[in-house]
Amino acid sequence: MATMYDSPEVLDRREGPYGEVVLRRHGAVLQIIANGCFLMDTSDGRSERLLVDAALEALGDREAPHVLIGGLGVGFSLAHAAANSRWGRITVVEREPAVIDWHRDGPLGELSREALADPRTEIVQEDLVTYVNETYATFDALCLDIDNGPGWTVTEGNDGLYSPAGLASCARVLRPGGVLAVWSAKPSGDFEETLGNVGFQQVRTEEIPVARGVPDVVHLGIRPE
Repeated sequence: MATMYDSPEVLDRREGPYGEVVLRRHGAVLQIIANGCFLMDTSDGRSERLLVDAALEALGDREAPHVLIGGLGVGFSLAHAAANSRWGRITVVEREPAVIDWHRDGPLGELSREALADPRTEIVQEDLVTYVNETYATFDALCLDIDNGPGWTVTEGNDGLYSPAGLASCARVLRPGGVLAVWSAKPSGDFEETLGNVGFQQVRTEEIPVARGVPDVVHLGIRPE
């Protein structure tokens, strides 16, 4: 028997600076679609939370670290970071004004409202690649989740982040001993190799266990002291 949830309901559709972005509801799940390609939804969030936890763990006992979260998305990473008092400051860079609006005044606020109200949180509307290349700020951790990962970019230009030049820019804004954590929809041995080649140390990959299929992963590397 058909149910009212068989087809996703479009809640908002906008033409943004980088193309069309759509917010849909499919049953209890909210979905973000960019230029017709599924990006993320609110069904799980384990890998986004791992992104934040793995970065914090790699920092050891560093006091009140400042984290840059690249991509607001559905808000899992921000909400998880804000729930941990160890983070000193939380800067989120998101290039789509519609996504920011959906959190501040729309349905995604269910996940992020408390985190957005946290005095440690700052939202920057900017393209992450541009921001990392141009900012004078420095961070203890970069938690980056702006696409489907190094081996499967959806948006033109995002692949530059995963190149040697893009990773060098990431290293530039990291403080000595800082950690780069990159979310990916699948493991990438080539990306691990590139991280090592540009000077990151203790390069490793953590996987989210799945019953079947390819697991989401977090690639990690430390900027030398």
